[in-house]
Amino acid sequence: MALEIQPLNGSENTNHQNDKIKSITFWGGKKIAQKDRMFFLEQLALMLETGSDLHSSLNVLGKQTSHPELKRVIHELAEDISEGQSFSSALVKHPQVFSNTYVSLIAAGESGGYIRRILEHLLEMEKQQAEFNSTLASAMAYPIFLMVFSTAMVTFILAVVFPKFSALFISIQNQLPVTTLFLMSLSQLIIHYWWAILGVSAGFMMLFWLWAKSETGIRSLDMIKLKLPGLKNLFLKIYLIQTMRVLGLSLANGVSLIEALNLAKDVVKNQIFHDFIDQLSLDVTAGRTLASGFKTTSFIPPIVKQMIATGEETGNLALVTTRIADYFQQELEKILKFISKAIEPIMLLVMGVIVGLLVSSLILPIFKLSRAVH
Repeated sequence: MALEIQPLNGSENTNHQNDKIKSITFWGGKKIAQKDRMFFLEQLALMLETGSDLHSSLNVLGKQTSHPELKRVIHELAEDISEGQSFSSALVKHPQVFSNTYVSLIAAGESGGYIRRILEHLLEMEKQQAEFNSTLASAMAYPIFLMVFSTAMVTFILAVVFPKFSALFISIQNQLPVTTLFLMSLSQLIIHYWWAILGVSAGFMMLFWLWAKSETGIRSLDMIKLKLPGLKNLFLKIYLIQTMRVLGLSLANGVSLIEALNLAKDVVKNQIFHDFIDQLSLDVTAGRTLASGFKTTSFIPPIVKQMIATGEETGNLALVTTRIADYFQQELEKILKFISKAIEPIMLLVMGVIVGLLVSSLILPIFKLSRAVH
């Protein structure tokens, strides 16, 4: 029978706790980096494996870590344990470090007597997420560099190089190519009204930021992520990986399906996907199968619907959801590597076109001046 995790401090405190960690991702923290949390999980699991009790292990960890914030958190955890509190009750006081997923799974581990196994599972999830973050950063680093470099180069040419030739081009202005005239006008605009351009750009970015932080903006952007071709394929895989990973880990360790769905909702940062998970919870509460909720959702891939149905029929839902997460993580990494490889030649081609346009806009008028002189 699945273990039902009850709120640790009452429903009112739990709601308050949820509000506090609303902006905290499952794998991220505001003050403590992921590598520090991974150090904590790995070392604590190792000490428990060697036979040390929880309180002694926390005391040793507190002395070993050099991170001041993590040291403070570990010290407070050790104090709470020494006062007779459960580990999960101590963790819930630090939402900036440990999300609801951590707390609920640790609570399940305490009830079943397998905290070390839970810590090892959480560490594995952290490592998988760290690997994904590294792949994503590698895929985006070079394209971002090329975009910044291209923008800086074009701005320099328009603001510094073009003005040096504009006086020469006035005598043949009627014979200048359209591109040269356009770039000369753009150059003058940058030189004389750079402050206005910066002000308008900053104002636009501020307005967009305020809109993106509003309820309407957040929901609109979340809708775009799941509707726009290209982006949908990328973000849907990310959300499915996060959801299935938490479901698999939670169900494998005795957490009820309803609670596991709530934990998955805490991980995914998309309101449209939240609506989907809420509907799944309502279906399960009403006595319907989890597969029925997946089948009626249009944006869920058919393979997920089929595997969820198979998992429920065979009683291996925890294993199946974990396999789904593994499958989509491999697919996502392939997509990111393809994007990384494909975008490099595209960006180089775009840069070549821009540079060619700038150079031709300078050289052609110079040739015309040279002919006029001769």
